[in-house]
Amino acid sequence: MSLPFFLQLIRWKNLLMIAGIQLLFKYIYLPSFGIATVLDPLHFGILILATLGIAAAGNIINDIQDIEADIINKPNKVLITKQISKKIATTYYYACNAFGIVLGLYIAIHVNRTSFVATFIGTALLLNVYSMSLKKKPIIGNIVVSLLISLSILIVGFFDIIPAISKENGIDQYLAFKGLIDYSVFAFMFNFLREMVKDVEDVEGDKKLNMKTLPILIGTSKTKYVIFGLSFIPLTLITYYSYANFEKLPVVLAYMLIVVQLPFLHFMAKLLYAENKKQYRYLSRLLKLIMLLGMLSIIVISLSIYYAE
Repeated sequence: MSLPFFLQLIRWKNLLMIAGIQLLFKYIYLPSFGIATVLDPLHFGILILATLGIAAAGNIINDIQDIEADIINKPNKVLITKQISKKIATTYYYACNAFGIVLGLYIAIHVNRTSFVATFIGTALLLNVYSMSLKKKPIIGNIVVSLLISLSILIVGFFDIIPAISKENGIDQYLAFKGLIDYSVFAFMFNFLREMVKDVEDVEGDKKLNMKTLPILIGTSKTKYVIFGLSFIPLTLITYYSYANFEKLPVVLAYMLIVVQLPFLHFMAKLLYAENKKQYRYLSRLLKLIMLLGMLSIIVISLSIYYAE
């Protein structure tokens, strides 16, 4: 199997996004608040690689379990059985998991929090259970995968902020970690909506696997309105959060309302009229873009604080 096909198998673009978000928090968000951290660039790079190893393994096992559905849903993107055998793909799955867990153990030992390796082991196991069974069930599968996306943000706090806590800096460290939680909630909400949209997009292939996703149980039309209704939760929370936290930072407030919320309103409007696979694929990609734009607000916030000083 050539490198380009392997990169496709592990979904390198998604992995690059995860790495980019972690780098944003480490080198832009945390320094702007003067937060104490414990990981130097080398060890933070190892933390990123550990995260990507587990995420890559999750992508591989997901493709292994979805072969029959993907032949219907994404016939031009099926790699396993066409470009690589299922046996070799399974070998890559175990190798990526082992890579991530070993590096995770090393970092956990480095920060004197050996028990933190459970983060990587637990994520690997949960991704396996998700691919095997949870994704076939309504809502719960969407929640699990969204929580795991959020964890890729929180992991920066676990390994870089918590070990640096002392009596003198406890409050500042707590506030920094709270900021990570805020962003992880943002990522959870939008990824949860995206997973539901993808369920509608992939409904035909999912039926072949006897999955019980929401659009299969209640129909695509009703699911569309469920997604639309749920969309008011992030719309309301982010608007409130933006005014509550950035009222004195007008550039940040404008960014959140115009660059993040306007595209989301566009998503909600398009969702009401979506009827075919192509339209739902567009909505899925739009939500992914909105998530990225939301994460890039870190740069806007940091610059605004810097110039305000």
